[in-house]
Amino acid sequence: MDEFVKTKPEAAPQAPSLAEAIVAFSHIGLLSFGGPAAQISLMHRVLVDEKKWLDERQFLNALSFCMLLPGPEAMQLATYAGWRLHGVVGGLIAGLLFVVPGALVVLALAMIYAAYGNVPLVETVFFGIKAVVVVIVIEALLRVAKKALKGAEHWLVAGAAFVAIFFLALPYPLIVLLAAIYGFVRMPVDDLDAPEAALRPRLRATGTTVALWLLIWLLPMVAITAVLGEGHILSAIGWFFSKLAVVTFGGAYAVLAYMGQDVVVAHGWLSAGQMMDGLGLAETTPGPLILVTEFVGYLAAYQKGGAAALQLGVIGALVALWATFAPCFMWIFAGAPYIEWINNQPRLKGALSGITAAVVGVILNLSIWFALHVFFGKVTLTHQGFLQLWIPELATLDLHVLIIAVISGYLLLRRHWKIPAVLAIAAALALLLRSI
Repeated sequence: MDEFVKTKPEAAPQAPSLAEAIVAFSHIGLLSFGGPAAQISLMHRVLVDEKKWLDERQFLNALSFCMLLPGPEAMQLATYAGWRLHGVVGGLIAGLLFVVPGALVVLALAMIYAAYGNVPLVETVFFGIKAVVVVIVIEALLRVAKKALKGAEHWLVAGAAFVAIFFLALPYPLIVLLAAIYGFVRMPVDDLDAPEAALRPRLRATGTTVALWLLIWLLPMVAITAVLGEGHILSAIGWFFSKLAVVTFGGAYAVLAYMGQDVVVAHGWLSAGQMMDGLGLAETTPGPLILVTEFVGYLAAYQKGGAAALQLGVIGALVALWATFAPCFMWIFAGAPYIEWINNQPRLKGALSGITAAVVGVILNLSIWFALHVFFGKVTLTHQGFLQLWIPELATLDLHVLIIAVISGYLLLRRHWKIPAVLAIAAALALLLRSI
């Protein structure tokens, strides 16, 4: 029992050195374009297929668990992988390396955007990257579906989840809950993990972890409010994104839509156009899509900063990042020790199996949504009774992005080129095609 509840878990047989893990997670962080579907696919390729540091069961169990948590599931999955390999230190390094590269890019672009507006050269490069992301997302869907859908009931749950979220717009938490209930009742399993991993962690250790991370997360927010007052823009940013971090269930796009409405309508920090530009930047930079909170934090503070706009903007971005991501570490470090225990309880493992199948439907939803918005310049959301439909305007099909996607698909799926090389080719093609 004592061995199981250590802060540092038992490493997998293929566990790398800390230096090797840092290199691998740096690679993931730098190439984590395209939202959660593409990021999860990249992690699967690196951690399961190439490095074999996690096996398929461990990866899918962790993914199912992270889908239950508020916040960016891909970042939390990376944190879990680092935790499993090298304990809390490994989790911190993996989580930070997943976020920091994208955060630096978003900060730089937010500063340029605030000072000069859109930069055509940067937009063109990201235009090429989007085409590659479409292929990565499709690859993610195929890989996860192949591993997660093991029987007719799994296919049924995945199909129902896709219909529920894509056509019916049901809340994602409801879909996960229904999938978990179905799995709990209908899909209990007998192939449990090793007996030594089945012991339940200590609740006291969990409580200590939660208390520590609550202090780490909220103490800076309290300090900012005490020094600057509740009405200051930095206080408002900190508490807004702290609240958002607790209720960010529902998938990346549901979260961003909710946040966008509040930022534009309720607080008036950004215009609708600025919010859409921020979403575009977040979709085409590495790291989780929720990095758009950094863009919002920077612009909201910058526009209130007067003569000190640049300095206040940077602090606003940092406050938004802290409030967004500090709780993510709390969820994982408190919950990660329970993942293996849950997967040694037949009915609980059945519930996670149901959630994993539903994840396939969710990734299919994200894949189609993203592909439509990449290939077509105009996509309209329409409603037919209780159904919602995304209808692309065929005349707005972008042949340039289609050409880049086809070439990228050939290089990635047929020639098995590495992602960095394909991204470089796509960026060059984008610059060439846009100059013609």
